[in-house]
Order: sequence, then structure tokens, then C-alpha cells
Amino acid sequence: MLATLPGARRVEHIMGMPIVVDVRDEVVDEAVLDEMFDWLRWVDRTFSTYRHDSEVSRLNRGELSVEDAHVDVREVLERCEQLRVETEGYFDVRAASPELVDPSGLVKGWAVDRAAVLLDEAGLQNYAVNAAGDMRLRGRAVPELYWRVGIQHPLEPDRVARVIDTTGLAVATSGEYARGAHVFDPHTHRPPTGILSVTITGPELATADAYATAAFAIGAVRATHWTARLQGYEAMTILADGRVLSTPGFAKPPC
Repeated sequence: MLATLPGARRVEHIMGMPIVVDVRDEVVDEAVLDEMFDWLRWVDRTFSTYRHDSEVSRLNRGELSVEDAHVDVREVLERCEQLRVETEGYFDVRAASPELVDPSGLVKGWAVDRAAVLLDEAGLQNYAVNAAGDMRLRGRAVPELYWRVGIQHPLEPDRVARVIDTTGLAVATSGEYARGAHVFDPHTHRPPTGILSVTITGPELATADAYATAAFAIGAVRATHWTARLQGYEAMTILADGRVLSTPGFAKPPC
């Protein structure tokens, strides 16, 4: 007999961050959530740059070739290279060192996207997966008609810069207010200037996260022009002078 719950919320600390799943379907099979978190733990074991035995660590030590790596590792590295070219090098897994790969900037979103597929395949229709503020949302926050996502203002922790109402979206934010300076321009190896945060919304969290990182690294002078050219993704950029600039479809209410 399956163990079921009328809706479910679970939090686990994986990949160095809290990951929250909030399901609003009437009946939820707990085994589905077990499978989802098992998947995320496998991702951590495979991709972590902090674990000595992960495939990424072994790649960086020369103990494993890309050709012999797990198919998912090859897929992630291939997507990272595509994004490096697409973002003019502002998203680069070798930004910290040309000798080492660190795909962490894509892995979190990619893992959550795949976790969402597991929930979809289990028939769940109303859920949110939140990985340290980057989110995949689907359906409704029952009994509400939409999910409501508040984007924290980077200078005022008790203020929301914008609220997004959605029935299906990925939301990713890059900035320094949560972790301090950790995004650098790969071309100059310096932190960007004149910019506080970039939030990207779209269908895939992995791509949204990479775009947010790239736009933030680009800096205030070019970021808004670059995000305006994105296809299928919208952006909100908060500049150091307090201006909040958005693409036309950002936070557009669902039909």
C-alpha cells in the first residue's frame, strides 16, 4: 500500500544548500519525493567540486577522461560549452582557472529541471522546487490561482523588488547580496561594476541560471542590452544607482 499525503512539503540540505519541494496536489505519493531527492543526492556525488571522489574532481585531477565520464557529465559539459559561446564567454566553467572545470553554475538548475521531470512523470501538476532561491514552478499554489514569487531587493532585505505570478516558470537570480562577491567577469577576472542583481525567467532553470550569471558578469553598461536580445527568456536588472530595468515580458501575469 502506497504512503500518500494530501499535499506535501519537504526540505533537505543537498549540494550545500536547502532544497525545498512544495506540492499542492490533493494526493502525493511520498516515494516520488524520495526519488526526487535521491536524484539530487546522486548529482551532488557526481558533480561536486568539494568531494574528492566525484567525477568532476577526478576529471580535474586527470584521473578520468571526458570520454569515459558518465553520460550526464558529458551532457552538462557540452551544454556549458554551448552557453560559453552563446554568452560571449561570460558564462565559462573555466572562469576560475583554465586548467579546471567547475560546472556548478549550470548543475544546480539542470538538476532541478530533471527533478521537475520526475514530478511531471509521476502525474503531479502543482508544485514548486526551490534550490536556494532559484525555482521551478508548475500549476497552482492551491488554493491560490497562481504561484507568487517575490524577488528580494538586493539592498533592502525586507523589501520585494518585484512579484511574479505564474502557473509555470523557472526563476533564477544572480547577485552579491546572498553570498557576497562570487561572480567575476571571465575576461578581466574582476567583479562587475554598477550592477546589483539580475533575475531571469523562462522555461528552463539551467539556462535561466546561466543567463543570469552571464548578465551579471557583463556589468551595468551592457547587461540590459544583452538580456533584451534573449529568446524565450525575460530579465529584470537592478543597477547600483537604484534603477530597476525589465524586459517587456518580465513578470507578465499569466493569461
